[in-house]
Amino acid sequence: MICVALPGLAISSEEGQLIGRGLEGFYRAGRRVLSRCEVRVAGREPLAVQARMISADRARFVGTLRSSPQTGPDPDVIVERNRFADGTERITLHSAAARPLRLPVEIVLDTDLADLGAIASGNVGPELTASVHGSGLRWSCPAGTASVTTEPPPSDALASAGLLRWELDLPPGGSRTIELRVRPDGAGPLRAVGRTATSPPAAARAEGDDPRITALFRTSIEDLQALLLRDPANPADTHLAAGAPWRCGLAPADALVAARMALPLGTGLATGTLRILARTQLTGPGPQSGMIPGPRRDAGPHLPPQCTGTEATLLFPVLLAEARRWGLPDQETEELLPTAERCLAWLRATVGDGTYLHDPNRGGPVRCETQAHAHRAALLGADLLEACGREGGAALREWAQTLRTAFREHFWIEDRGRGRPAAARAPDGSLVPHLGAAAVHLLDTGLLGGGEAAPGLLDKVRTEHLARLLGSPAMDSGWGLRGLGARETGFNPFGHRAGAVRTQETALAVAGLAAAGYEKEAGSLLRGVLTAAETFAHRLPEMYAGEGRTEGSAPLPHPAACRPAATAAAAGVLLLTTLAGIRPDVPAGTVTLRPLRSAPLGEIGLMGLRVAGAPFSVRVGRLGLAMVEEAADGLQLGV
Repeated sequence: MICVALPGLAISSEEGQLIGRGLEGFYRAGRRVLSRCEVRVAGREPLAVQARMISADRARFVGTLRSSPQTGPDPDVIVERNRFADGTERITLHSAAARPLRLPVEIVLDTDLADLGAIASGNVGPELTASVHGSGLRWSCPAGTASVTTEPPPSDALASAGLLRWELDLPPGGSRTIELRVRPDGAGPLRAVGRTATSPPAAARAEGDDPRITALFRTSIEDLQALLLRDPANPADTHLAAGAPWRCGLAPADALVAARMALPLGTGLATGTLRILARTQLTGPGPQSGMIPGPRRDAGPHLPPQCTGTEATLLFPVLLAEARRWGLPDQETEELLPTAERCLAWLRATVGDGTYLHDPNRGGPVRCETQAHAHRAALLGADLLEACGREGGAALREWAQTLRTAFREHFWIEDRGRGRPAAARAPDGSLVPHLGAAAVHLLDTGLLGGGEAAPGLLDKVRTEHLARLLGSPAMDSGWGLRGLGARETGFNPFGHRAGAVRTQETALAVAGLAAAGYEKEAGSLLRGVLTAAETFAHRLPEMYAGEGRTEGSAPLPHPAACRPAATAAAAGVLLLTTLAGIRPDVPAGTVTLRPLRSAPLGEIGLMGLRVAGAPFSVRVGRLGLAMVEEAADGLQLGV
C-alpha cells in the first residue's frame, strides 16, 4: 500500500505495522527516514482487520484487541492508524469497554536512512541507534539525519531500543490519539505540489450509470496530483514523476505522454512539462542537436532496447500543437515554439535524404512505432508552424506523404489472415513479423484543426484489419491489451513488453479505435480495463499480467509495476473522456464532439474539464448523443 504526495512516500503492507521489511517505511525525496513503526497495546499487537487507501496520500489501518481475556470473544478496543505520505501517522485508540481503561502503549521506531535505490537492490546497512530528541527520537549517519516527534510527548523513552511509551486513560466510549511526525532534520512540513491551490490538473469529476466511472476518474486525478513535482530551479513549472515507488523522478517520454493524455484537465501540466524539457534540449553542432535526451528502455524479446529520447523529441511538438488546440495561450505557444522547431529540424536532419527515421544506434532497426511518432510529429508540427507564421511546414508535409507511401508498401506483411503491420524492418530489409501493442501507435494520429484527426500511415482497409487484430483474443486479454500477442514467440504474460497489459497502450488503443470508428473493439478493451481497475481499487498500475480472463478470475499484479504511475493515471482520464470524443479547436473558437454511439458504459457526465482555460462539461446519453452543459463564452459547437 503506497501513499504518495511527492516528494513524500509511505509504503506498507496491509497489516499496518512497519517492521522494516522490503520497501516498508516513510520516505522523503528518495531516502527512507523511518523503516520501523510497531505499535503494541498492553503488550500485544492489535489484530489487523482492515486496510484501505482513503486517498492517494493516505491509508487507514484498523486493528482490534480485547482489554481483558475475561470479556469474551468480542474486542472492546479499536486501534485506528491513519498514515500520510507527508510523514504523519495518527494512532487512535477507541474504547468500547464498559469500564475505564488504563492502557500502556509502546511504539518501536527505527530507520537505516537508506536510499530507495539501494533498498530496491538489497544493498542496505543496519538499522541505526537512536538518541532521545525533544518529544521523540533522532537518528544520524553520514547520509543525513531524521527525527520523530510526538504529540503528546511520551512518558518514557528508551533510545537504545528505539522505544517510546505512553500510559493512556480511556473512559468508556472514549478515545485518545498519538500523532507521530517523521521528517529529515532541518526539513519543514511537506508541501506537496498536488495539494496546492495552483495544482495544474483540474478538479474535474465524472458520473454515470456505471459507478466505476466516478471512482476511476477521481482516483486518476488524485494520483496525478500525488505525482506532481516542481522544477527546483523554476518552481512555477511542474511535471509528473514517472511513478512510485521505483521511478519518482522525471522520465521525459512518460511525462510528455501523461501530460498529453491529461489535456482535458487543462493545459497547465503540459506547459510546465514542455518548459522543463525545453531546458534539457541538446543544442550546438552534431547529430543529436535538437534532441531531448532520454534513457534507453527494453523493447521486448524481438527488438533491441530503444531510445526514449527519440520518442520524447517527437512528442514535444505534438504536445505543443495539441495543447494549443485545447487552449494554450498564444504567448506560451510562442515561447515554446523555438524548441519545437529544433525538434522538427532534428527529425528532418536525421532522416536526411532517406525515407524512414532509423534508430540512433548505427545498424539499428526501423521501428514501426517510431515511424508513427515521426509521421504524427511532422503533420502536427507542420500545422503548428503554419498557424504561427513559421516556415518549414510544406517540407514536413511532403516528407510525411513520402513516408506514408513507402510505409504502406514496405511495412505490411501479407499472410493467410489478411496480413499485419510489421513491428520493424531489420537492417538487412527483412521484416520483424510479431504483433504487439506498439501497433496501436498507428491509430494515434493526433488532432488537427476543426476536430479532424490527422491522416495515418495505414489506409482504410488495413486500419480496419488492424482493429480486428487488436480486438482478437490473442491481443485483448479481457483485462486490456497485451503487449505481445498470446500466440507470438516469446509471449510472457508478465513480460514488460512481451505480453503484460500496459495501461497506457490500452488507453491509446481505445482512443485510436474509437476515433477510427471501431467501437466494438474499443468498447471491449474499455470494459476490460475498467473491470481490472476494480481489482486495483481503481488505482491502475502501469502494467499487470496479460493472462486471459476467465470466469471468477482477476488480473494478476506485476511485482515490478509502479502504482501509481503517471501514464496509468492519465490513461484513466483518456479512457473516460474518449467516450465523449472531445475535439477542441480553441484558435478557431470551436469544439467538436465525436462520442461513442454505442455508449458502452451507458450515460456518462464529465464536469469541470478545461477547454480554452474555462470549465467545460459534457454529457453523453444512453443513445450515444452528446450535449455540452458548460463551456467558455464564445466557444461554438463544431460539426
